Amino acid sequence: MQTVTLNNGVRMPILGFGVYQIPDAEECENAVYEALKTGYRLIDTAAGYLNEEAVGRAIRRSGVPREELFVTTKLWVQDAGYESAKTAFDKSLRKLGLDYLDLYLIHQPFGDYYGAWRAMEERYREGKIRAIGVSNFLPDRLMDLIVHNEIVPAVNQIETHPFFRQTDSAAFMKEQGVQHQSWAPFAEGRFDLFGSETLASIASAHGKSVAQVVLRWLTQQDIVAIPKSVRPQRIAENFDIFDFELSEDEMRKIASLDKGQTAFMSHLDPVFVKMLGTLKVEL
Repeated sequence: MQTVTLNNGVRMPILGFGVYQIPDAEECENAVYEALKTGYRLIDTAAGYLNEEAVGRAIRRSGVPREELFVTTKLWVQDAGYESAKTAFDKSLRKLGLDYLDLYLIHQPFGDYYGAWRAMEERYREGKIRAIGVSNFLPDRLMDLIVHNEIVPAVNQIETHPFFRQTDSAAFMKEQGVQHQSWAPFAEGRFDLFGSETLASIASAHGKSVAQVVLRWLTQQDIVAIPKSVRPQRIAENFDIFDFELSEDEMRKIASLDKGQTAFMSHLDPVFVKMLGTLKVEL
């Protein structure tokens, strides 16, 4: 598996397996187990996904040595704050059945995420987390966090796919040494991604699927991707992307699909911000 090196020297797989929207415990456990059996070593979950325990069971069931794994989970908005973040982190660790995390992220840039970041810095220094980062942070909030804290986030996980390249955020993160990670690499099929003639033509030229082309497009830019599926065939297909390379022309053609807008929601929308800030999840 190819890796990227984070700003603290930790190596992170460039392709992983995500478990967003797999709340069913048995289905999630089986999907993660299948992913680990296939060869994935980066597993991405979150407290807000309500499936950390299932992920932990799959890890134990797989028998993969802990040192080979890269496990990520995230702090939900309701637990932002110094003391609450420490409590939430310990709870996630217990649910996963692990002694440490490879990466812990602030899930959303809302609430007292400054207090949460100080708590995460402490856990990092204690050796409980190998790297700390954020998710869904726009450049202004990311810079503000960098300026007012000691540790620069190692990762920023943001919506990134051919229809929303996030070019400004990507350039800013590269300048600051923050690893770009993509969530929703397939835009959940929106904008008719799987029906795109451009993507289908490139896929046909390589004997690959549209999904494989999208993942290769991301990873060739050193963007970490975390596709999700519950189907063994698709899980294996998404992992099989390192035996071909996209040409510069093909990379440009895919980049030209960019609409410059989110496929989901805007973190600048007050209504959406209020919804996230008041959404409580049962942890």
